[in-house]
Amino acid sequence: MAIKLPFIKSKQAKQSPEISTENTPKHIAIIMDGNGRWAKNRGLVRVAGHKEGLSSLMKIVKAAVKYEVEILTLYAFSTENWKRPKSEVEFILRLPKEFLEIYLPDLIANNVRINVIGDMEKLPEYTREAVQYAIDRTQNNDGLQVNFALNYGGRHEIIQAMKEMYTDLLDTKLTIDKIDEQRFSNYLYTAQMPEPDLLIRTGGEKRLSNFLLWQLAYTEFWFTDVLWPDFQEADFSLAIDHFQQRNRRYGGLSN
Repeated sequence: MAIKLPFIKSKQAKQSPEISTENTPKHIAIIMDGNGRWAKNRGLVRVAGHKEGLSSLMKIVKAAVKYEVEILTLYAFSTENWKRPKSEVEFILRLPKEFLEIYLPDLIANNVRINVIGDMEKLPEYTREAVQYAIDRTQNNDGLQVNFALNYGGRHEIIQAMKEMYTDLLDTKLTIDKIDEQRFSNYLYTAQMPEPDLLIRTGGEKRLSNFLLWQLAYTEFWFTDVLWPDFQEADFSLAIDHFQQRNRRYGGLSN
């Protein structure tokens, strides 16, 4: 039985601070949290929040293009999300297809390239086909790269990387003395990508939730109580503004 969702009128956009693109983070990761609570606060079924979150997603992608961000990595569905009710899981995993059916032309027009990180094999066929189509259609774009983390878990990623590295050791494609941080990073889903400069988490929680555990070692964190469906460009630019005021020392001393 299809779930009918009411039309939700978006809040009026907030005023964005002036942002310089000279010190914009190259790679921003986002934990898009708060969809279920957004719906509950309005007396709606949880999936209504996931549906409304699609609009916020496109707004932030466009904002990232505007601010000349190079990579945007979005935590869309974790390896732990399978524990949710089956109906909610099925709804969430159909959202990539719905999002891309609506917004793919706009993404292409904005020179966005789509990528996926996570264990694609365990996703439903309709999800895999939708994202693969988007990957193929945007593969020649050279603007913002949007990584959708689907069936992604940081611990799973690290274990898989260790297995692949061990296989290469057994096959003598790799020797133990060649293993270092950079070599290990090459076995991760994010191989050849710069590590995130900034992590944004919406919804008020202050934890990583098994997201990019290796990659976030020196990432700047920014948390907000704003629920994802209410997250606007102004909130995104505020996070960037805070980032630009920080002094990143990477374990060293201040300049």
